Amino acid sequence: MSAAGIIEKVRPRLESMRERYREISGKMADPEVSRSPAIYMKLARDQSELSNIVSLYESYLRLVSEQKDLVELKQDPQFLDLVPQEEKRLSQKLEEVESRLLDSILPRDERDSKNLFLEIRAGAGGEEAALFARELVRMYLRFIERKGFRFEVMESNDTEIGGARETIIYVQGQGAFSQLKFESGVHRVQRVPVTEAGGRIHTSTVTVAMIPEASEVEIQIDPKDLRIDTFCASSAGGQSVNTTYSAVRITHLPTNIVVSCQDERSQLKNKAKAMKVLRARLLEKEQARQNEKIASDRKSQVGTGDRSERIRTYNFPQNRVTDHRIGMTLYQLDQVMEGSIEPFVDALRAQERAIEIERLE
Repeated sequence: MSAAGIIEKVRPRLESMRERYREISGKMADPEVSRSPAIYMKLARDQSELSNIVSLYESYLRLVSEQKDLVELKQDPQFLDLVPQEEKRLSQKLEEVESRLLDSILPRDERDSKNLFLEIRAGAGGEEAALFARELVRMYLRFIERKGFRFEVMESNDTEIGGARETIIYVQGQGAFSQLKFESGVHRVQRVPVTEAGGRIHTSTVTVAMIPEASEVEIQIDPKDLRIDTFCASSAGGQSVNTTYSAVRITHLPTNIVVSCQDERSQLKNKAKAMKVLRARLLEKEQARQNEKIASDRKSQVGTGDRSERIRTYNFPQNRVTDHRIGMTLYQLDQVMEGSIEPFVDALRAQERAIEIERLE
């Protein structure tokens, strides 16, 4: 169904919203209401929520009306030369308004505007998995920089030959989670490892998780539920980075979730970082528990966040990258590894939008 078809289908809902908007505006003009701050503020919030949708809907109605007027103008010879140009302008404008109107009435993922923790861990494949994990870290950091987001490495557990067993990165920026949320899952690499003398192609895996940041309001942590250990920070080779007990390991006893941080020289800073990660993981765990009830009918949909899913394969010999969720293959692996993952991000976001549109139908 076209965008116009969907809008016409939900037109009764849009008309109801417009009527509600007018009703609220009328009440806010009432002197009696203005003397009650609590009522006035509630009406103002409701009006603000409806304002954008109603404005776009009225723009849509106006453009549809103008298109109908053009049909009549076609019958007048003196306007014959002007009609095609005006038709093109109206068509482009209407397409833009239809898209924005659909976006405004589709259900929103409340996490989209949040900052996030990007967690990358080596999976099956030993040292080769750790080496590819390091390359994925670089790929995502390039993408993050391209988008203008800020980042901070919260934790990095490296191998002696330059791989990464585990890396946690804090990403900040408007819409950061919306751009990266589909990257959660198992990433598979097929190539000849640098550690392979015989030239055989190996398959290794890396697990990626995108966890939205949780606020203290969303997740309350009882200090009694925490065990906090301190230790000397160490490098990839095991030797101490410094002799003070600045590294922090926090265990949440009820869930047995363990978070450690050693990147800062200050114990307080490491503790603050670790608490941020712990809060995010606890929120993710709670959301996963709540989603179990509806998981059965969403397993095949984009963005389930199930880390057991093999979402993408990187085949180095063929310079090929395949996203298995949407069946999309690009023979541009070299560009993808430089952070050019927008084709996958855009396609996955489009599929998410299509799924929501189907629900409206």
